[in-house]
Formats: sequence, C-alpha cells, structure tokens
Amino acid sequence: MQKNEQREALANFLRQRRASLSPDSVGLPPGAHRRTPGLRREEVAYLANIGFSWYVELEQGRDVHPSVQVLESLAQALRLTPNERRHLFLLAGQALPPQSYPGEEMISPALQRLLDDLNPMPAYVLGRRLDYLAWNKAADSVFAISTTSAASSPHARNLIWQLFTRRSIRRTVPEWERKVRGALAEFRAARARYPGDAGFEELIEELKQVSPEFCCCWQEHEVSRSLDGRKILEHPVAGHLEFDHVTLQVPNDPDLKITVYTPLVETRAKLQPLLSSFEAG
Repeated sequence: MQKNEQREALANFLRQRRASLSPDSVGLPPGAHRRTPGLRREEVAYLANIGFSWYVELEQGRDVHPSVQVLESLAQALRLTPNERRHLFLLAGQALPPQSYPGEEMISPALQRLLDDLNPMPAYVLGRRLDYLAWNKAADSVFAISTTSAASSPHARNLIWQLFTRRSIRRTVPEWERKVRGALAEFRAARARYPGDAGFEELIEELKQVSPEFCCCWQEHEVSRSLDGRKILEHPVAGHLEFDHVTLQVPNDPDLKITVYTPLVETRAKLQPLLSSFEAG
C-alpha cells in the first residue's frame, strides 16, 4: 500500500469508528443540533486528549505521524477492540506495543455454539495465558478438561498447569516432553506480549513451587513454534487416538485461540461411542 493510500485508509477508519459511537456510549452528554449520528471530531480529540486541529488533519489524510501514545489514546477514545487496535497501528505504520493491562477474556454465545456444533470433533478455546475458557463435550471426553476442580487451584483450568501437575496426562501422550516444551514456548511468547499481566507471574511462581520439571524447562528459553500438526493420545477408555489439529485466532480478540482436532479415520469410529459414554456418565 502506497503512503497516500495508507493515510487515506487510516482517515477512513477513524471516520467510520467515530460515526459508529454515540455520545452516551462514551460518557458524554448528547448535546443538540446533531446533523449526523456519531461523535463530533472535537469530542474525539477531547476524549483522546489531543489537539483538535491536529486530529482534523489526521482524519483528512494529511501527512502527520501519530506517536504510539497518541494511537493508544485514540484506541481508548474510540473504544476499539483488540483487533481494531492492531489495525489502527498497522495503518499508522507503528509497531504494536504490548497491552500492559488487558481486559477480561469473554467467550461469546456464538463461539460456544460453534464449539458445540463441532461435536464429535474435539475443540476448545484458550486464553492469553493458555487457560481453557470454553470447550465442547468431545474435547472434555478426550482431554478431561473439567475433571480438575477449580477449588483445587486457581490455575486448575490452565493448560501449562495441567501438563506439569496432572501425572495422568503424561501416560496418555507419547513424546510428552516434546509436546510440553512446545506448549511452554507458546506460553513464553504470550507472556512477552503482556509484561504487565500479573496473572502470568503468579502462575509461573506457583509452578516453580510444585514442579521441579517446570523449573528445568523454564530455564531453557525455547522459542515459540506452531501448535498445528498431529496429536496422538492413549486414551484410558477409547485406546489409541490420532488427530490432525489446527489453531485459529478469534477475529475480535486475536489473543483467544480455537484449537480443533480432526480425527483420523480409525479414531473417528471411536469418538461417537466415547462421547455417548461421557454424556451418559
């Protein structure tokens, strides 16, 4: 994209987001004599604590260069989603800084319905710290996600915590050490994106207390790798299971990841009886 086109795309994006907001949605009085819906330019400038004339030039596609701080202020003023925030920085030609204080992770009803509709293919959603946020019955029957009570630990539904503290998982996963190092590398990369998130540090410190293996692996500083590929399990009821799996980002919040497991032919025949047994139990 040429610089002129990029500036115009940024201007269009700002105008569209401004038009989509109402004064009451951002805590401003409705005012009078509004000819068009949305916020006025001076209201956006006020909310972002930037100069009005400077913001006008930005919306007009002029050759101005907003700083990281200005872009962060605009993202907050315009109530941008994490994905929209990324888009704003991309259009402005700035590197996306980490979010020090991410909001609460939410799973929409539509996303949960998607997971349910994928049965009998196992699927779940992981949050930024690799917490299990949602899953379908097939995933629970294969991976026993919900069997660990949240009362046992505040991290009981965390993938890394389960890998290092649930000894039963090790018996079901061939090449356990390689798999766990890959997941740990992904966790390390996620932590680097949120240096101000105390939840990461609390989880790491507790793991150091309960798992000497975690302490050893954590010192190795492996880089993140793809979580897509082949997964093999030795399930205590269904026996040998093989899946191809792929991990996708949730469009409105790219830090949420959907993992879907597609069973191989022999495994597919075992899943429905396993799921039926799980539901009956």
